[in-house]
Amino acid sequence: MSIAKKLPSILIANRGEIACRVIRTARRLGLRTIAVHSDADADALFVQMADEAYRIGPAPARESYLDAEKILDVAKQAGAACIHPGYGFLSENADFADACAAAGIVFVGPPASAIRAMGLKDAAKALVEKASVPVVPGYHGAEQGVDFLSREAERIGYPVLIKAVAGGGGKGMKKVDRAEDFADALSSAQREGKNAFGDARVLVEKYVLSPRHVEIQVFGDSHGNVVHLYERDCSLQRRHQKVIEEAPAPGMSPEVRAAMGKAATEAAKAVGYVGAGTVEFIADGREGLKADRFYFMEMNTRLQVEHPVTEAITGLDLVELQLKVAAGEPLGFAQDDVRAEGHAVEARLYAEDPEKGFLPSTGKLWALQFPQSEDIRIDTGVEAGDTVTPHYDPMIAKVIAHGQTRNEALDKLAWALGETIVAGPRTNLAFLKKLAEAEGFRQGPFDTGFIERNIEALGAEPQPLDAAAVAAAALQLEEERQLAGIEAAAVRAEGEARSPWLDADAFSLMPRPALGLPLLVDGERIEAKIEWQGDDARVSLPGHPLAEGEHEVTLAQADGGIYLALHRGRQTAVSLFDPFSVDLDAVAGSGGVIKAPMHGKLIALFVKAGEAVVKGQRLAIVEAMKMEHVLTAPRDGTVTELGAEPGAQVAEGAKVVVLGE
Repeated sequence: MSIAKKLPSILIANRGEIACRVIRTARRLGLRTIAVHSDADADALFVQMADEAYRIGPAPARESYLDAEKILDVAKQAGAACIHPGYGFLSENADFADACAAAGIVFVGPPASAIRAMGLKDAAKALVEKASVPVVPGYHGAEQGVDFLSREAERIGYPVLIKAVAGGGGKGMKKVDRAEDFADALSSAQREGKNAFGDARVLVEKYVLSPRHVEIQVFGDSHGNVVHLYERDCSLQRRHQKVIEEAPAPGMSPEVRAAMGKAATEAAKAVGYVGAGTVEFIADGREGLKADRFYFMEMNTRLQVEHPVTEAITGLDLVELQLKVAAGEPLGFAQDDVRAEGHAVEARLYAEDPEKGFLPSTGKLWALQFPQSEDIRIDTGVEAGDTVTPHYDPMIAKVIAHGQTRNEALDKLAWALGETIVAGPRTNLAFLKKLAEAEGFRQGPFDTGFIERNIEALGAEPQPLDAAAVAAAALQLEEERQLAGIEAAAVRAEGEARSPWLDADAFSLMPRPALGLPLLVDGERIEAKIEWQGDDARVSLPGHPLAEGEHEVTLAQADGGIYLALHRGRQTAVSLFDPFSVDLDAVAGSGGVIKAPMHGKLIALFVKAGEAVVKGQRLAIVEAMKMEHVLTAPRDGTVTELGAEPGAQVAEGAKVVVLGE
């Protein structure tokens, strides 16, 4: 019997690119697809793709995508046979899995007992230890007092890693190098854990030097079969969040793969695992991957963001396998049947600004274009005209490349990133391309600290003004200004034989004089100079030399007369300077106003009006995307004004603290 006959309809309890990805496979298999959406996603791509769509609440996830009762009500109303939770949100919520079962709806995931067993890092480590799976030395107990945990950190030996027991995605995870930093890091990890997962408990582990993050994709069915589908290397990370993933892992030997695969499948069997899951290991990479130098970190009881690289090398559709297993069918193959071909890499394209500490960026996508190639796969949940909001993860797309060799796959990935166009929010596009091309990553050895060690070379710091981008936008703005002037002159001269303005400029045989063009470039006033040589115009920017050679700049027009100039993955916003519509204090850049770097919640304020502060001192913490961002003093000074109170929502660019001399 086909999957569609056993599970004729599916509700996707998620949003964005993973909802689109599940819908594609479900429709291919003949299932009726049902989407749920918040108000912020009413016009989203996944809503358009689904056969049916239902509103479940306002934008905040707690009032929509995390509201299990609302989702189950829709599932009953729509007659859904099964619910696919995607990843994030309710995907690892055991109570939700139980509620689905109680409602007679199949949960496309493991049994609730397995989710509970692996859901908390401390309990999971204790469980897999009994199955002879190696774990990282550390404290995984119930005591959570700061003094006790500080003593445990001393016993383990610095550096240590504080991790939320219910964590994931880098949230609630802090590396601590010194004892004096432990209390602040613990407090921050506990807050992030509480806000993101509703659980403030943490564990403390030894930080493995030169760590490689290698995970094993496992699959189990209800007939007792458990296999692994090779490994993925996720060592390229920033703040414990994966940036580029690949399969298979570089330097992986058959011996280590067998040992790691056995450990992963034993961990899955220990909890009666059914469906797709990932067992994550940390490996000591100082001397390459060794069979006795990897340790269990956690098990993710769901589909992973990076699952496409496994699909690329194995030829399997993991969502189809999930549905097959959920329908009660056996996997249909054994471990020896699993084959891998070539190499695959995936880059996560985010709306974030690497030049400003990777702060999330929001706004309308004025342009969005991806390359077309049989070796390139794009998983996205947005299209041109959509808006990246502050409410959810700022992922724009996953770019996946497949080749016969690792270098070939990385070459294809770099090419695809170079051909991708995104205008609107700032993105990590240029950063990803440099990462894919980095010799240190290609030649190795590399570990989870690679990005941090090479942050300057990867361009993840303030960069000089992109003169080529500004020049292209300046020419476009001047051309439009001339056309507007010609049209205005033609109107003024209506009824006359010829416009004097046109005589003087457009049709004059005399050389045109050089022109000064006042611009606003990323909020900074700049004077461009345009000179003509015949019909050719040349732009110069005092203090910003334009490098020789070809400059392929793409221009996208936004509201307010702004052009977004895209050059080598970077974006520059350029418009004509209008002194009547510009915040002159902001343009002057006095450094006295500390603004919210993104839309978020002001969760802590450490200073009062009249208080003297020193450069680098912590002033406030803004929480966005369930991550904390610390605002520090740019210079010595005295607090003259506070722009918001703790607990308030602040918009990007909103005044938080003002410093006087």
